[in-house]
Amino acid sequence: MKKIFIFAAALLAFSSCQSLKEEWQPVFTGEYDKPAVNQPVDMEANTTIAELAAMYETGKPWTVDKNIVISGIVSTTDKYGNFYKSFYIQDETGGIELKLGKNGLYNDYLPGQRIYVDCRDLELGMYGYKSGSGNGMVQIGFNNGGDDTYETSYIESSILIDTHVFKGEVEGEVKPIVIDAEDLPGENDTQNTNNNIGKLVTIRNLHYSWYDSRYGDMNEAFALLYIDSNKDKKASSNRIFISGEDTGITTWAMSEEKMDEYLTSGIWDGVDIGNANDYNYGTVGDYKDKIDPISGEGYYGIDRAPYSVSQYFSTEPGGAGTCVQIRTSGYCRFADTEIDPAVLSGDKTINVTGILTLYQGRIQVTVNNITDITVNP
Repeated sequence: MKKIFIFAAALLAFSSCQSLKEEWQPVFTGEYDKPAVNQPVDMEANTTIAELAAMYETGKPWTVDKNIVISGIVSTTDKYGNFYKSFYIQDETGGIELKLGKNGLYNDYLPGQRIYVDCRDLELGMYGYKSGSGNGMVQIGFNNGGDDTYETSYIESSILIDTHVFKGEVEGEVKPIVIDAEDLPGENDTQNTNNNIGKLVTIRNLHYSWYDSRYGDMNEAFALLYIDSNKDKKASSNRIFISGEDTGITTWAMSEEKMDEYLTSGIWDGVDIGNANDYNYGTVGDYKDKIDPISGEGYYGIDRAPYSVSQYFSTEPGGAGTCVQIRTSGYCRFADTEIDPAVLSGDKTINVTGILTLYQGRIQVTVNNITDITVNP
């Protein structure tokens, strides 16, 4: 097995990489009783999504104090578990995430339904920005109460949701826009400067793996693991970066069972624990098969939990071209779906349909369902 590369670029690449507790958690994907049919509202937007995004200043979340109403069509669903407590809407100028803080949103906010958002008193912020790397995504949520981890929090109160988010007519599901490499955003773009950001798009003929010329490394998959997810997730001693070539990850993400399978296989035993340039905490193998000094029973020293994975693809073969990460939650229904071996070997390409986003200047696509990824013959 080739050496698994663990490097500072991992911090830039993953979304993959930040504290996952906010983004990826178990999602209710069953069926509630059918809600009563609400009378669709008839409102009028006075601001486009691009215009709203232009009001955001980097590093300065804004509690909206103006009469701003945006409108868009629902383009995502949390039915399959790959979106968590939020959904995207889009208009002709771009798309934006609404952080509503509830599971099972697909029962109330239907794909193809028009949504109006009264933004006054809500929080306009960005998720995924890093100085020197690039932008993340401008989003709408609520004031985070001084927590500097994220610029916005979830709108969890039903009263707040009902007084800010209004449902209009179902106008028909969003048709993805087919885009080419030249249409992809740059690291400093936002919804205001590239109107594909936040929208449902299709990117064709993506090749597995991406070569990072800055570090001379080939990237195939990335996952951030924790020794103990109940402890500080930013502490170097609690972080394990699985990245580079030959990570052994052949599924779109990792359920708890798949995570256990990977760990017990020993394929990651030699991976160092810590942040880049700070591997002072041993290896994954050091934390396995421990014995409890009190009970005398064996236990594992690394969390067995679902983990998200970013799979690296490029617009050109051999890892050349623009990097496109496909990010998948360990909690989604299709987390353990195997990637076609012919894709992993580079013999076949894929087409992907999903929401086009940025994280620290890197392009990511989040799919609604596994059917949004197709293998070309």
